[in-house]
Amino acid sequence: MPHWLVIDLEATTDDGGWPLEEMEVIEIGASVVTRAGREIDHFQRFVRPQRRPLLTAFCRQLTHITQANIDNASPTGQVWEQFERWLGQHLPKLEGWASWGEYDRKQLEQEWQQKQLDSALARLPHMNLKQQFAQVRQLKQPLGLNSALQLAGMQFSGQQHRALEDARNTARLLPLVLRV
Repeated sequence: MPHWLVIDLEATTDDGGWPLEEMEVIEIGASVVTRAGREIDHFQRFVRPQRRPLLTAFCRQLTHITQANIDNASPTGQVWEQFERWLGQHLPKLEGWASWGEYDRKQLEQEWQQKQLDSALARLPHMNLKQQFAQVRQLKQPLGLNSALQLAGMQFSGQQHRALEDARNTARLLPLVLRV
């Protein structure tokens, strides 16, 4: 049975909304799910940013990620090695990977390039679940994750703006797009 990987990232930011080039990943959340949305496995790690190691008050409040979480985390390269090892066991069954919107894909591609990291994800198809959901539902504009869940008759489960919980909630919408 084929599986999908759903990824969500949290990154450094402030209330002015830094450009993508200024942001760094501070948390990776990933959920491997069946086409029906049942979780098979998950991955969650904090990541220590290098350029701006101090989180802004806005970022801490939005994500509920503490400075101590980040200070005790490994840098991107080490976390990415852990992620790739974890991912390796699931690769044979993965159809592709998905995220809610294009931000996560673009942020990962930036991190891979800047830190010269190789990723199996670069060789798998990516689905922008936000766009696909809007297409399937024939919406004029794509919705935020919480609004999409509500439209689908679901409530957000867990803490918003935490990578694994966002990934898991995104994965709940996957069957509606894949039409399992």
